[in-house]
Amino acid sequence: MQLTDLSMLELAEKLAAGQVSSVEATRACLERIQRVDSTIRAFLRVDEKGALAAAEASDARRRAGTPASALDGVPVGLKDLFLTKGLETTAGSRVLEGFVPPMDATVVRLLREAGLPLLGKLNLDEFAMGSSNESSAYFPTHNPWDVTRTPGGSSGGSAAAVAAREVYGALGTDTGGSIRQPAAFTNTVGLKPTYGRVSRYGVIAYASSLDQPGPMTRTVADAAALLQVLAGHDPLDSTSAPVKTPDYSAELEGGVRGLKLGVPREYFAEGMDPEVEAAVRGALREYERLGATLVDVSLPHTRYALATYYLIAPAEASSNLARYDGVRYGLRAKDAKGLKELYALTRERGFGAEAKRRIMLGTYALSAGYYDAYYLRAQKVRTLIREDFTRAFQQVDALLAPISPVAPFKLGEKVNDPLSMYLTDVYTLPCNLAGVPGLSVPCGFTKAGLPVGLQVLGRAFDEALLLRIARAFEREHDFFRRLAPV
Repeated sequence: MQLTDLSMLELAEKLAAGQVSSVEATRACLERIQRVDSTIRAFLRVDEKGALAAAEASDARRRAGTPASALDGVPVGLKDLFLTKGLETTAGSRVLEGFVPPMDATVVRLLREAGLPLLGKLNLDEFAMGSSNESSAYFPTHNPWDVTRTPGGSSGGSAAAVAAREVYGALGTDTGGSIRQPAAFTNTVGLKPTYGRVSRYGVIAYASSLDQPGPMTRTVADAAALLQVLAGHDPLDSTSAPVKTPDYSAELEGGVRGLKLGVPREYFAEGMDPEVEAAVRGALREYERLGATLVDVSLPHTRYALATYYLIAPAEASSNLARYDGVRYGLRAKDAKGLKELYALTRERGFGAEAKRRIMLGTYALSAGYYDAYYLRAQKVRTLIREDFTRAFQQVDALLAPISPVAPFKLGEKVNDPLSMYLTDVYTLPCNLAGVPGLSVPCGFTKAGLPVGLQVLGRAFDEALLLRIARAFEREHDFFRRLAPV
């Protein structure tokens, strides 16, 4: 086994035992990136100097017997949506090209304080708007399981880097499935925490009432350990919840015997890939064998989730992206004559097609005469979707469902068909609208060897139970041990 094949916690054990150094692990990742990233294209920029300096500092702490955390010295990567002091941050967009933040996002600060070397910034759909990583202004990322296919989006670079063993773990963000769908497409674990569980301060905003950062890892235990570093109240974020952070690893091995797990009938709709459905149904039978009781439940307003999301998210994007005007930072149309032309030319040249599509849709939904008909009505439906989950969790402990109705699709296959692309998120959007936590855990492969993920959904701030449920399944299979053939 190569050093880069270890999980985060396996590496942490070796670091604690003095069997390997953080510098060795970091160099192994850098060498792996150099070897495979020309094919995978997960990284927008690698911070070799910064990562090695952090690794050396970690090794010094280990030698002194004062590690900063259990994960001190474990190298990770960052979706290029997190502000990093002194390191260019673009959100995958030309409009932020050359932007070097003067500060770290809260989650970046927490990682640094915990001693994790940051290997660099990972590719994404522009401003996290996309499901395939093809709306990145720079290049598409390729799936390590089949480089002709997408790793999913918008956190496709993070998922691909973890699956390709370029990093031990990564951070992504999830606005409508952007952690869970790429995790499902790459045989990795992705956790979208409850809205407010992890600080959004310093995270470049797409849709402020939906965005949530979270961990992307190879194992459930790694996700629990990384969430332990990230979670907690942040006074700098007005939406951060002042709730206690539990020990996410304490009950990880508790199993599912005696739990009631709901199966929402609306998540098994006509048109799902039969192989994806077979893998998910197989996982459901496994939970029954492990002692859980499966309960048929209904989330009746699920059918409105796609339309609701594509009114609320673009409306918030229209507001958030108005700040990119060429005046203060990022791209500036230097040939513009006057302020209005500066705004127009900067945005025309800086934003890609998908960002423009969502900005225009959101601006229309918020415009005079249409606000009540579209945005306000969507918010009312959002409340109904949230109430569906509340009622379901009165009957069951958690929900089990597919992540995506399809397996990883070919790059270019859906890029000119926005509706088809949006439909790949149909099972992940409701979770964000309701603000509840969701997790993707590997549950099988298609005949072509493409990964399939199982979605676990739970009550607000009950991430510990989701991790325990996912771990119970992971423990029975070797899916997480299988390595992508890149």
